[in-house]
Amino acid sequence: MPEYEFVDVYVPRGVSRKEATRLLTDHAEYGHWELDRLTLHRDGSRRVRLRRRIIRQVRATW
Repeated sequence: MPEYEFVDVYVPRGVSRKEATRLLTDHAEYGHWELDRLTLHRDGSRRVRLRRRIIRQVRATW
């Protein structure tokens, strides 16, 4: 079973859809994050949960 780490990003209501898309694209490209969940609130703000896989290093034994 893969392990993930999560980060929550809050996007206020004044941010356009295009700007929010650019923000999330930057997170995806440079931080290797992927979209886990998006919650759209009544006031127009968004709460986005991003995730990325945790890759564990296996210790080499000699």
